[in-house]
Amino acid sequence: MRSTMKMLSAALSHRVMARAITLALILAALAHLTAPPDQAQEKKRSAQAAKSEALVTPAEAATLEAVITTEMGVIRFEFLVDKAPRHAQQFIKWAREGFYDGSAFFRFFARGLIQGGDPVLKDPSKPRNLWGTGALNLLPDEISDVKHVRGTVSAARIPGKPNSDGAQFFICAGPQPQLDGQFSAFGQVTEGIEVVEKISLSPVDADQRAVTPVKIVSVKIEPKRTEPFKDATVDQMRRDVLLHTSLGDITLEMQPDLAPEHVRNFLKLVQSGWYDHTAFHRVVPGFVIQGGVPQTRAGGAGHYADKWVHTLKPEFSAVKHIRGTLSMARADDPNSATTSFFIVLGDAPHLDNKYTVFGKVVDGFDTLERIEATPRQGESPTTRIELIEASIKP
Repeated sequence: MRSTMKMLSAALSHRVMARAITLALILAALAHLTAPPDQAQEKKRSAQAAKSEALVTPAEAATLEAVITTEMGVIRFEFLVDKAPRHAQQFIKWAREGFYDGSAFFRFFARGLIQGGDPVLKDPSKPRNLWGTGALNLLPDEISDVKHVRGTVSAARIPGKPNSDGAQFFICAGPQPQLDGQFSAFGQVTEGIEVVEKISLSPVDADQRAVTPVKIVSVKIEPKRTEPFKDATVDQMRRDVLLHTSLGDITLEMQPDLAPEHVRNFLKLVQSGWYDHTAFHRVVPGFVIQGGVPQTRAGGAGHYADKWVHTLKPEFSAVKHIRGTLSMARADDPNSATTSFFIVLGDAPHLDNKYTVFGKVVDGFDTLERIEATPRQGESPTTRIELIEASIKP
Protein backbone atom coordinates (compact mmCIF):
# COMPACT_ATOMS: atom_id res chain seq x y z
CA MET A 1 0.00 0.00 0.00
CA ARG A 2 2.81 2.41 0.81
CA SER A 3 4.44 1.85 -2.57
CA THR A 4 1.06 2.47 -4.19
CA MET A 5 0.79 5.74 -2.29
CA LYS A 6 4.20 6.81 -3.55
CA MET A 7 3.20 6.06 -7.13
CA LEU A 8 -0.05 7.96 -6.73
CA SER A 9 1.70 10.97 -5.16
CA ALA A 10 4.02 11.13 -8.17
CA ALA A 11 1.23 10.74 -10.76
CA LEU A 12 1.55 12.86 -13.85
CA SER A 13 -2.04 14.07 -14.24
CA HIS A 14 -3.78 16.53 -11.93
CA ARG A 15 -6.88 14.31 -11.85
CA VAL A 16 -4.91 11.31 -10.64
CA MET A 17 -3.11 13.47 -8.05
CA ALA A 18 -6.45 14.80 -6.81
CA ARG A 19 -7.74 11.26 -6.26
CA ALA A 20 -4.48 10.36 -4.55
CA ILE A 21 -4.86 13.23 -2.12
CA THR A 22 -8.37 12.14 -1.16
CA LEU A 23 -7.25 8.53 -0.73
CA ALA A 24 -4.26 9.54 1.36
CA LEU A 25 -6.33 11.71 3.67
CA ILE A 26 -8.86 8.95 4.24
CA LEU A 27 -6.26 6.24 4.82
CA ALA A 28 -4.29 8.41 7.22
CA ALA A 29 -7.37 9.34 9.22
CA LEU A 30 -8.61 5.76 9.36
CA ALA A 31 -5.19 4.63 10.55
CA HIS A 32 -5.41 7.09 13.40
CA LEU A 33 -8.76 5.67 14.46
CA THR A 34 -7.06 2.41 15.41
CA ALA A 35 -5.93 4.24 18.55
CA PRO A 36 -9.16 5.96 19.69
CA PRO A 37 -8.79 8.98 21.98
CA ASP A 38 -9.88 8.90 25.56
CA GLN A 39 -13.67 9.42 25.47
CA ALA A 40 -13.84 11.35 28.74
CA GLN A 41 -11.16 13.72 27.54
CA GLU A 42 -12.97 14.21 24.23
CA LYS A 43 -16.22 15.01 26.05
CA LYS A 44 -14.40 17.55 28.17
CA ARG A 45 -12.93 19.19 25.08
CA SER A 46 -16.32 19.21 23.39
CA ALA A 47 -17.88 20.90 26.42
CA GLN A 48 -15.15 23.52 26.42
CA ALA A 49 -15.57 24.13 22.71
CA ALA A 50 -19.32 24.50 23.15
CA LYS A 51 -18.91 27.56 25.35
CA SER A 52 -19.89 30.53 23.27
CA GLU A 53 -19.47 33.42 25.66
CA ALA A 54 -15.81 33.94 24.65
CA LEU A 55 -16.50 33.78 20.92
CA VAL A 56 -16.42 36.90 18.78
CA THR A 57 -19.57 37.79 16.90
CA PRO A 58 -19.76 36.81 13.23
CA ALA A 59 -19.77 40.50 12.35
CA GLU A 60 -16.48 41.03 14.19
CA ALA A 61 -14.97 37.86 12.72
CA ALA A 62 -15.63 39.26 9.25
CA THR A 63 -13.30 42.19 10.01
CA LEU A 64 -10.38 39.98 11.11
CA GLU A 65 -7.61 37.90 9.55
CA ALA A 66 -5.42 35.11 10.86
CA VAL A 67 -1.65 35.57 10.62
CA ILE A 68 0.21 32.25 10.65
CA THR A 69 3.94 32.71 11.20
CA THR A 70 5.89 29.58 10.24
CA GLU A 71 9.54 28.68 9.93
CA MET A 72 9.18 29.13 6.17
CA GLY A 73 7.25 32.38 6.03
CA VAL A 74 3.97 34.10 6.88
CA ILE A 75 0.49 33.14 5.69
CA ARG A 76 -2.56 35.37 6.16
CA PHE A 77 -6.15 34.32 5.59
CA GLU A 78 -9.55 35.92 5.99
CA PHE A 79 -12.60 34.14 7.36
CA LEU A 80 -15.60 32.97 5.31
CA VAL A 81 -17.97 33.93 8.09
CA ASP A 82 -21.09 33.72 5.95
CA LYS A 83 -20.27 30.10 5.07
CA ALA A 84 -18.82 28.70 8.31
CA PRO A 85 -19.41 31.14 11.19
CA ARG A 86 -18.78 28.70 14.02
CA HIS A 87 -15.50 27.49 12.56
CA ALA A 88 -14.35 31.08 12.08
CA GLN A 89 -15.34 32.08 15.60
CA GLN A 90 -13.72 29.04 17.19
CA PHE A 91 -10.48 29.40 15.21
CA ILE A 92 -10.20 33.02 16.36
CA LYS A 93 -10.80 31.99 19.96
CA TRP A 94 -8.19 29.22 19.83
CA ALA A 95 -5.64 31.47 18.11
CA ARG A 96 -6.09 34.20 20.71
CA GLU A 97 -5.53 31.64 23.46
CA GLY A 98 -2.25 30.55 21.85
CA PHE A 99 -3.63 27.09 21.08
CA TYR A 100 -1.75 26.80 17.76
CA ASP A 101 1.55 28.37 18.87
CA GLY A 102 4.36 25.84 18.77
CA SER A 103 2.46 23.25 16.75
CA ALA A 104 3.31 22.41 13.14
CA PHE A 105 2.19 21.57 9.64
CA PHE A 106 2.74 17.83 9.48
CA ARG A 107 1.12 16.43 6.33
CA PHE A 108 1.95 17.63 2.82
CA PHE A 109 0.86 16.89 -0.72
CA ALA A 110 3.08 18.57 -3.29
CA ARG A 111 1.21 21.58 -4.71
CA GLY A 112 -1.91 19.98 -3.24
CA LEU A 113 -2.39 20.91 0.40
CA ILE A 114 -0.76 21.22 3.81
CA GLN A 115 -2.33 20.13 7.12
CA GLY A 116 -1.68 21.39 10.64
CA GLY A 117 -3.26 22.48 13.90
CA ASP A 118 -2.78 19.29 15.90
CA PRO A 119 -1.55 20.07 19.45
CA VAL A 120 0.14 16.67 19.54
CA LEU A 121 2.89 18.22 17.40
CA LYS A 122 3.83 20.57 20.25
CA ASP A 123 5.50 17.63 21.98
CA PRO A 124 8.43 16.36 19.87
CA SER A 125 8.55 13.14 21.87
CA LYS A 126 5.15 12.02 20.61
CA PRO A 127 5.39 9.14 18.09
CA ARG A 128 4.71 9.88 14.43
CA ASN A 129 1.67 7.59 14.32
CA LEU A 130 -0.13 10.01 16.67
CA TRP A 131 0.31 13.00 14.36
CA GLY A 132 -3.15 14.07 13.27
CA THR A 133 -5.06 12.44 16.15
CA GLY A 134 -5.47 15.49 18.38
CA ALA A 135 -8.23 18.08 18.76
CA LEU A 136 -10.89 16.41 16.61
CA ASN A 137 -14.61 15.81 17.39
CA LEU A 138 -15.02 19.38 18.64
CA LEU A 139 -17.19 21.15 16.04
CA PRO A 140 -20.26 20.36 13.95
CA ASP A 141 -19.95 20.37 10.17
CA GLU A 142 -20.54 23.58 8.23
CA ILE A 143 -20.21 22.16 4.74
CA SER A 144 -21.19 24.68 2.07
CA ASP A 145 -20.89 25.43 -1.63
CA VAL A 146 -17.40 26.92 -1.19
CA LYS A 147 -14.95 25.46 -3.71
CA HIS A 148 -11.58 24.18 -2.61
CA VAL A 149 -9.43 26.41 -4.79
CA ARG A 150 -5.86 27.58 -4.34
CA GLY A 151 -5.69 29.15 -0.88
CA THR A 152 -8.88 27.69 0.61
CA VAL A 153 -8.62 26.95 4.34
CA SER A 154 -10.77 24.05 5.52
CA ALA A 155 -11.32 21.98 8.67
CA ALA A 156 -9.87 18.49 8.83
CA ARG A 157 -12.32 15.80 9.93
CA ILE A 158 -12.62 12.04 10.35
CA PRO A 159 -13.80 10.65 7.00
CA GLY A 160 -17.24 9.14 7.21
CA LYS A 161 -17.94 10.62 10.63
CA PRO A 162 -20.26 13.65 10.62
CA ASN A 163 -19.56 16.54 13.00
CA SER A 164 -16.01 15.39 13.74
CA ASP A 165 -14.28 18.68 12.87
CA GLY A 166 -11.90 20.26 15.33
CA ALA A 167 -8.86 22.48 15.56
CA GLN A 168 -6.95 20.78 12.75
CA PHE A 169 -7.10 22.47 9.37
CA PHE A 170 -5.62 22.28 5.90
CA ILE A 171 -4.76 24.87 3.28
CA CYS A 172 -5.01 24.12 -0.43
CA ALA A 173 -1.84 24.86 -2.38
CA GLY A 174 -3.76 24.23 -5.59
CA PRO A 175 -7.35 23.48 -6.66
CA GLN A 176 -8.80 20.36 -5.00
CA PRO A 177 -12.29 19.97 -6.47
CA GLN A 178 -12.60 16.40 -5.17
CA LEU A 179 -12.81 17.88 -1.64
CA ASP A 180 -15.79 20.14 -2.45
CA GLY A 181 -18.79 19.30 -0.33
CA GLN A 182 -16.68 17.05 1.91
CA PHE A 183 -15.10 19.49 4.35
CA SER A 184 -16.03 22.73 6.12
CA ALA A 185 -14.22 25.56 4.31
CA PHE A 186 -13.88 28.57 6.60
CA GLY A 187 -11.09 30.75 5.19
CA GLN A 188 -9.24 32.00 2.13
CA VAL A 189 -5.56 32.95 1.94
CA THR A 190 -5.01 36.64 1.22
CA GLU A 191 -1.21 36.67 1.46
CA GLY A 192 1.52 34.07 1.48
CA ILE A 193 0.15 31.45 -0.90
CA GLU A 194 3.72 31.03 -2.12
CA VAL A 195 4.62 29.97 1.44
CA VAL A 196 1.84 27.37 1.37
CA GLU A 197 3.20 25.98 -1.89
CA LYS A 198 6.76 25.97 -0.56
CA ILE A 199 5.71 24.03 2.53
CA SER A 200 3.76 21.55 0.38
CA LEU A 201 6.97 20.65 -1.45
CA SER A 202 8.75 19.60 1.77
CA PRO A 203 9.89 15.95 1.97
CA VAL A 204 7.33 13.40 3.20
CA ASP A 205 7.25 9.70 4.03
CA ALA A 206 5.06 7.07 2.35
CA ASP A 207 2.04 8.20 4.39
CA GLN A 208 2.49 11.86 3.38
CA ARG A 209 3.66 12.77 6.87
CA ALA A 210 6.43 15.35 6.96
CA VAL A 211 9.96 14.07 7.31
CA THR A 212 10.45 17.22 9.37
CA PRO A 213 7.28 19.12 10.40
CA VAL A 214 7.22 22.83 9.61
CA LYS A 215 6.82 24.66 12.90
CA ILE A 216 3.96 27.08 13.41
CA VAL A 217 5.66 29.76 15.49
CA SER A 218 2.40 31.57 16.19
CA VAL A 219 -1.11 32.24 14.94
CA LYS A 220 -2.28 35.77 15.66
CA ILE A 221 -5.55 37.50 14.89
CA GLU A 222 -5.33 40.97 13.39
CA PRO A 223 -7.72 43.40 11.70
CA LYS A 224 -8.01 42.90 7.96
CA ARG A 225 -5.64 45.07 6.00
CA THR A 226 -7.79 47.65 4.27
CA GLU A 227 -6.93 49.41 1.04
CA PRO A 228 -5.57 52.88 1.87
CA PHE A 229 -7.26 55.90 0.26
CA LYS A 230 -9.92 53.69 -1.33
CA ASP A 231 -12.70 56.12 -0.43
CA ALA A 232 -10.64 59.29 -0.01
CA THR A 233 -12.01 62.53 -1.39
CA VAL A 234 -10.05 64.83 -3.69
CA ASP A 235 -9.36 67.17 -0.77
CA GLN A 236 -8.05 64.26 1.35
CA MET A 237 -5.64 63.36 -1.44
CA ARG A 238 -3.95 66.77 -1.56
CA ARG A 239 -0.79 65.37 -0.02
CA ASP A 240 2.96 65.59 -0.47
CA VAL A 241 5.03 62.44 -0.85
CA LEU A 242 8.68 62.12 0.16
CA LEU A 243 10.85 59.79 -1.93
CA HIS A 244 13.90 58.88 0.12
CA THR A 245 16.42 57.52 -2.40
CA SER A 246 20.00 56.35 -2.24
CA LEU A 247 21.02 59.62 -3.95
CA GLY A 248 18.89 62.00 -1.88
CA ASP A 249 15.30 63.05 -1.25
CA ILE A 250 12.59 64.22 -3.63
CA THR A 251 9.30 65.78 -2.54
CA LEU A 252 6.29 65.32 -4.80
CA GLU A 253 3.07 67.31 -4.65
CA MET A 254 0.00 65.30 -5.60
CA GLN A 255 -2.48 66.92 -7.99
CA PRO A 256 -5.76 65.02 -7.52
CA ASP A 257 -7.76 67.62 -9.41
CA LEU A 258 -5.93 66.51 -12.57
CA ALA A 259 -6.04 62.76 -12.08
CA PRO A 260 -7.85 61.62 -8.94
CA GLU A 261 -7.63 57.86 -9.62
CA HIS A 262 -3.91 58.01 -10.41
CA VAL A 263 -3.27 59.95 -7.21
CA ARG A 264 -5.41 57.50 -5.25
CA ASN A 265 -3.40 54.61 -6.71
CA PHE A 266 -0.04 56.24 -5.99
CA LEU A 267 -0.93 57.21 -2.40
CA LYS A 268 -2.25 53.71 -1.76
CA LEU A 269 1.03 52.14 -2.88
CA VAL A 270 3.07 54.66 -0.91
CA GLN A 271 1.02 54.20 2.29
CA SER A 272 1.29 50.41 2.10
CA GLY A 273 5.05 50.51 1.55
CA TRP A 274 4.75 48.94 -1.90
CA TYR A 275 7.40 51.22 -3.43
CA ASP A 276 9.93 50.71 -0.63
CA HIS A 277 13.18 49.09 -1.80
CA THR A 278 12.31 49.27 -5.47
CA ALA A 279 14.66 51.17 -7.80
CA PHE A 280 14.83 53.71 -10.56
CA HIS A 281 15.61 51.38 -13.45
CA ARG A 282 15.64 53.87 -16.33
CA VAL A 283 17.56 57.14 -16.67
CA VAL A 284 17.51 59.20 -19.87
CA PRO A 285 19.31 62.54 -19.32
CA GLY A 286 17.27 65.50 -20.43
CA PHE A 287 14.17 63.30 -20.73
CA VAL A 288 12.99 61.12 -17.80
CA ILE A 289 13.86 58.95 -14.81
CA GLN A 290 11.54 56.00 -14.29
CA GLY A 291 10.79 53.70 -11.33
CA GLY A 292 8.05 51.76 -9.63
CA VAL A 293 8.51 48.39 -11.34
CA PRO A 294 7.96 45.43 -8.95
CA GLN A 295 10.78 43.38 -10.47
CA THR A 296 13.26 45.92 -9.08
CA ARG A 297 12.25 45.27 -5.45
CA ALA A 298 15.24 44.03 -3.46
CA GLY A 299 15.25 40.24 -3.42
CA GLY A 300 12.46 40.07 -6.00
CA ALA A 301 9.93 39.64 -3.19
CA GLY A 302 6.22 40.09 -3.62
CA HIS A 303 4.23 42.49 -1.46
CA TYR A 304 0.93 42.20 0.35
CA ALA A 305 -0.42 45.22 -1.54
CA ASP A 306 0.01 43.39 -4.85
CA LYS A 307 -3.65 42.39 -4.49
CA TRP A 308 -4.63 46.05 -4.85
CA VAL A 309 -2.63 46.67 -8.03
CA HIS A 310 -4.83 47.13 -11.09
CA THR A 311 -4.75 48.86 -14.44
CA LEU A 312 -5.79 52.49 -14.62
CA LYS A 313 -7.87 54.27 -17.20
CA PRO A 314 -6.11 57.35 -18.61
CA GLU A 315 -6.82 60.75 -17.07
CA PHE A 316 -5.14 62.96 -19.65
CA SER A 317 -5.08 66.71 -19.13
CA ALA A 318 -3.71 69.86 -20.74
CA VAL A 319 -0.80 70.02 -18.25
CA LYS A 320 2.57 70.05 -20.02
CA HIS A 321 5.38 67.57 -19.48
CA ILE A 322 8.15 69.89 -18.28
CA ARG A 323 11.06 69.40 -15.87
CA GLY A 324 9.71 68.07 -12.57
CA THR A 325 6.40 66.75 -13.92
CA LEU A 326 5.28 63.45 -12.35
CA SER A 327 3.49 61.21 -14.82
CA MET A 328 2.39 57.59 -15.11
CA ALA A 329 4.25 55.12 -17.30
CA ARG A 330 2.34 52.63 -19.42
CA ALA A 331 2.68 50.27 -22.37
CA ASP A 332 1.19 50.93 -25.80
CA ASP A 333 -2.33 50.43 -24.48
CA PRO A 334 -3.49 53.70 -22.81
CA ASN A 335 -5.29 51.55 -20.20
CA SER A 336 -2.16 49.65 -19.14
CA ALA A 337 -0.73 51.89 -16.39
CA THR A 338 -0.34 50.14 -13.01
CA THR A 339 2.58 51.11 -10.71
CA SER A 340 5.45 52.52 -12.79
CA PHE A 341 5.91 56.29 -12.84
CA PHE A 342 8.37 58.75 -14.32
CA ILE A 343 9.67 62.21 -13.54
CA VAL A 344 10.40 64.47 -16.48
CA LEU A 345 13.90 65.97 -16.74
CA GLY A 346 13.28 68.32 -19.64
CA ASP A 347 10.50 69.60 -21.87
CA ALA A 348 8.77 66.64 -23.56
CA PRO A 349 5.82 68.01 -25.53
CA HIS A 350 5.42 64.71 -27.42
CA LEU A 351 4.14 63.18 -24.14
CA ASP A 352 1.45 65.82 -23.61
CA ASN A 353 -2.09 64.46 -23.52
CA LYS A 354 -0.74 60.93 -24.03
CA TYR A 355 0.43 60.17 -20.49
CA THR A 356 -1.37 61.00 -17.25
CA VAL A 357 0.17 63.79 -15.19
CA PHE A 358 -0.73 63.44 -11.50
CA GLY A 359 1.87 65.46 -9.60
CA LYS A 360 5.07 67.47 -9.66
CA VAL A 361 8.41 67.85 -7.91
CA VAL A 362 8.42 70.70 -5.37
CA ASP A 363 11.74 69.94 -3.69
CA GLY A 364 14.78 67.82 -4.47
CA PHE A 365 15.83 69.05 -7.90
CA ASP A 366 19.44 68.56 -6.76
CA THR A 367 18.63 64.87 -6.28
CA LEU A 368 17.22 64.76 -9.81
CA GLU A 369 20.53 66.14 -11.04
CA ARG A 370 22.48 63.43 -9.21
CA ILE A 371 20.24 60.70 -10.61
CA GLU A 372 20.51 62.20 -14.09
CA ALA A 373 24.31 62.17 -13.86
CA THR A 374 24.58 58.56 -12.69
CA PRO A 375 26.70 56.21 -14.88
CA ARG A 376 24.58 53.97 -17.06
CA GLN A 377 24.66 51.46 -19.84
CA GLY A 378 22.14 52.59 -22.39
CA GLU A 379 19.20 53.69 -20.27
CA SER A 380 20.02 51.37 -17.35
CA PRO A 381 22.01 52.74 -14.37
CA THR A 382 25.17 50.73 -13.72
CA THR A 383 24.76 51.41 -9.98
CA ARG A 384 21.47 50.69 -8.24
CA ILE A 385 19.44 53.83 -7.47
CA GLU A 386 17.21 52.58 -4.70
CA LEU A 387 13.93 54.10 -3.59
CA ILE A 388 14.62 53.28 0.04
CA GLU A 389 11.28 54.51 1.31
CA ALA A 390 8.28 56.44 0.02
CA SER A 391 6.19 58.15 2.67
CA ILE A 392 3.31 60.60 2.91
CA LYS A 393 4.36 63.81 4.62
CA PRO A 394 2.32 64.95 7.63
